[in-house]
Amino acid sequence: MARVLAVDPGLTRCGVAVVEGGPGRSLQMLHVEVVCTSTEDELPRRLLALETHLLDVLDTFDPDILAVERVFSQHNVASAMSTAQAAGVALLLGARRGLAIHEHTPTQVKASVTGNGAADKAQVAAMVTRLLRLPQPPKPVDATDALALAICHLWQMPFLTRLAAQEAML
Repeated sequence: MARVLAVDPGLTRCGVAVVEGGPGRSLQMLHVEVVCTSTEDELPRRLLALETHLLDVLDTFDPDILAVERVFSQHNVASAMSTAQAAGVALLLGARRGLAIHEHTPTQVKASVTGNGAADKAQVAAMVTRLLRLPQPPKPVDATDALALAICHLWQMPFLTRLAAQEAML
């Protein structure tokens, strides 16, 4: 059984979820939220707000693993930069806590949760709702994305464990 803190990075809206589970075990959502910062605040204040929220989640839920959605190239450079800065805060906090840290691409997350790497937001939300036995889809979409990321990681754990063992033998 593992507890994953999943972060769908964003500076304006950052999805944060904690899900517990493991191979052959049911999934349990322990926490989900979207951390919002104001575009009117200066960058350092926004990063500090994100750090404060993530520290609270780390202290409250004591996860084993941090999963972060890998920042991908976007057409909007400013948006890509703010996403990368938010991811950096999460990665730094995870490293300071000594957590196992893994990044997953949006395509990997969609494929893992729905079986289709090109799934749309509605398909991902429907599967997250079903897999976590929720009464309704999480909102906003950033919350759903963070939950999907946690599920993706928990389902890929056996593969990642075998891969680490193989690399250790080299």
